[in-house]
Amino acid sequence: MCLYFLDYGAGNVQSLANSLKKLGYDFQWITCPDDFHKATSLIFPGVGAFGSAVDALVAKGLLEPLREYIASGKPYFGICIGMQVLFQSSTENPEKKGLGLIPSPIEEFSNVDKSVPHMGWNACDLLDSDKPAEGADRSSHYYFVHSYRAAYDPSNYPEAAEWAHAVTQYGQEIFMASVRKANVFGTQFHPEKSGDAGLKIISAWLSEPELQRSGAPSTPRVLRTPRPRDGLTKRIVACMDVRSNDEGDLVVTKGDQYDVREKAPSAAGTVQTNSSGAVRNLGKPVALAAKYYQAGADELCLMNITSFRHSPLRDQPMVAVVRAAAEEVFVPLTIGGGIKDTVEPDGTRRSALEVAGLYFRAGADKVSIASEAVYAVEQMRRKAKEQSLDEESALGDGTSAIETIAKAYGRQAVVVSIDPRRVYVDLDYEGPYKGELVFGREDGEEKERGKAWWYQCTVRGGREDRPLSVAQLARGVEKLGAGEIVLNSIDRDGTGKGFDADLVQLVRKNVRIPIVASSGAGSAAHFVDIFQKTGVEAALAAGIFHRGEVDIHEVKQALSNADLNARS
Repeated sequence: MCLYFLDYGAGNVQSLANSLKKLGYDFQWITCPDDFHKATSLIFPGVGAFGSAVDALVAKGLLEPLREYIASGKPYFGICIGMQVLFQSSTENPEKKGLGLIPSPIEEFSNVDKSVPHMGWNACDLLDSDKPAEGADRSSHYYFVHSYRAAYDPSNYPEAAEWAHAVTQYGQEIFMASVRKANVFGTQFHPEKSGDAGLKIISAWLSEPELQRSGAPSTPRVLRTPRPRDGLTKRIVACMDVRSNDEGDLVVTKGDQYDVREKAPSAAGTVQTNSSGAVRNLGKPVALAAKYYQAGADELCLMNITSFRHSPLRDQPMVAVVRAAAEEVFVPLTIGGGIKDTVEPDGTRRSALEVAGLYFRAGADKVSIASEAVYAVEQMRRKAKEQSLDEESALGDGTSAIETIAKAYGRQAVVVSIDPRRVYVDLDYEGPYKGELVFGREDGEEKERGKAWWYQCTVRGGREDRPLSVAQLARGVEKLGAGEIVLNSIDRDGTGKGFDADLVQLVRKNVRIPIVASSGAGSAAHFVDIFQKTGVEAALAAGIFHRGEVDIHEVKQALSNADLNARS
């Protein structure tokens, strides 16, 4: 077998390369049209916008050779965009045409009853029980991350429905999770990010890629009635804050309310309140990433909280950490820290898009933006005010890190990390954030009863307050193109008192993109509590996992016991 990869220049294809290495296969890259003639098997992995993918293929002279390759009958495996390009078109970029093999369009999910993008682990229903499953398993979950889908609609698109190999339900929509006909196989989900279940699918295709699937479907393609609840699981995210210690080594650390240094004892034996001790060292990032992957974490985050000496493009140790971690873990990997426009000491300008591209090529799936997101929303709001526009009419100018990265790689690749803190006000407060006030409940903490507060956004790791509320920031980053929010809480960080449900509920009411609750987890019950109270898609923890106070399996078991979908 002469296996080739088609990389049109966007997204994390390194993860699939790592999967093949793990399975013991070699491959070549498609670098020119002639390479299609050399390939006996072809994989086209991709993320991002449909139109960007088509434009890139056309610009490189690869679209027609790809069409000819598939028509030749040689094995083809398309992943995500690699599957969507098989269809006629996409409402994401209506003017762009796909290959048209599957006669139906790609359309956007409705966000009326759910968050969009569809992000996380979901189940698949195989349609033909008596035909090869291609390594898929009804009892497994696979990782999806997309805003557009091919609806499973036998009534309106009967010919397209015959391509359906497996379907998935999200909210009350049923769409094609995989397609299969003759020499063509495609998945909307990412097998390279679906753990052992995904590696099994890749291995099954690689072992018999030339096996032709022909004949009519054995099961009639009829409309399926959505179940009351879809199969999307609640995600458990393990986060590692990475920074240089005093010896210059990159270590995983964790602070209390964002302070990562040990408290040094005073001469009297009491603990000083200033951060004069050494940086807490809770382990090496790659080793911990591998440990959490094996323990069943659904996603991993590596947050670089070191101050860069030059720029992320020249501070190579973190890139090396990402590359090494991606070789060990086969679940989604988010990288944060330094995703911004910078200027090198020699005057060379580096864009946030360049930095993100570096991390994606190293093996990251998503990048996380923090302070730069605050500045971008402030700028958008300021320009709207200058033009006498209301918030609903405010638009970005296309230059922010969020906008440029989302345009190139898709909004699902952009995470915004928000660091708010409570600002207490009088109960009769009449200021600009009156509509966002939270009032202490009788069933809440004793010290919060009879109080009111709003949530103020901060930058620089919580060290600087900004004149922006958490709801304003969340709405703004969604408009700019963020695909997910990690919602931290400076007040709850490191306390072990549980997630701030009031904060999560407030943001949940203001956006329709997925939210990851963060800060404050002290037990498995806290995860159950935040999911049940807010319906949030994911929850993140760091210190309790690093210190071994709670393990991921314990959290998953607690979710299952509470009748919450969890990946085993």
